[in-house]
Amino acid sequence: MNPDITGAAIRRLRKAKSITQTELARRIGVSSKAVSKWETGKGLPDISLLQPLARELGVSLSELMSGIPVTNRNIACNMLRVKIHVCPICGNIIPATGDASISCCGTPLLPLKAMDADEAHCFAIQPVEDEYFISSPHEMTKAHFISFAAYVTTDRIQLVKFYPEGNAETRFPFRAHGWLYTYCSCHGLMKQKIGPLPR
Repeated sequence: MNPDITGAAIRRLRKAKSITQTELARRIGVSSKAVSKWETGKGLPDISLLQPLARELGVSLSELMSGIPVTNRNIACNMLRVKIHVCPICGNIIPATGDASISCCGTPLLPLKAMDADEAHCFAIQPVEDEYFISSPHEMTKAHFISFAAYVTTDRIQLVKFYPEGNAETRFPFRAHGWLYTYCSCHGLMKQKIGPLPR
């Protein structure tokens, strides 16, 4: 934890909420002198105080520690602006409709930047009755596989998990045009367009 970042964040957040050092200290059970030391970078809060401090300042723990505020600008929750996070430790998949402070397995997660699907990662998308059948010949070994596919439109995300030694294929019901996101365990997040709806 960087004391300069944390101290500046505590001071900025405290002032934004119009709380004095004395009031903040009273709320979390420390002296105002301790708060002053944190804000000037001459000391750090005890680890047991971080969660109560973040709560009183109205931020997440990772925002407090990094000094980077998170503001969700996607108020309408347009799913096409989804941000996908994948835990490198357990493989947990966490979509968010906007900026968020997310961690998993003790690791802060940044949203993945999706690349346009290249030839090796492009899925075939075929209309079959009232569904899209998507498939890929990508290898599905334990060391190199497609982990999931997500079909994202303005109002929803449908996600299907794939497993090594299985097939990278599934069906999605027809909806509006959108994006197909797929995740390769070695090469990261890919995207390609789906739609418009067949007539």
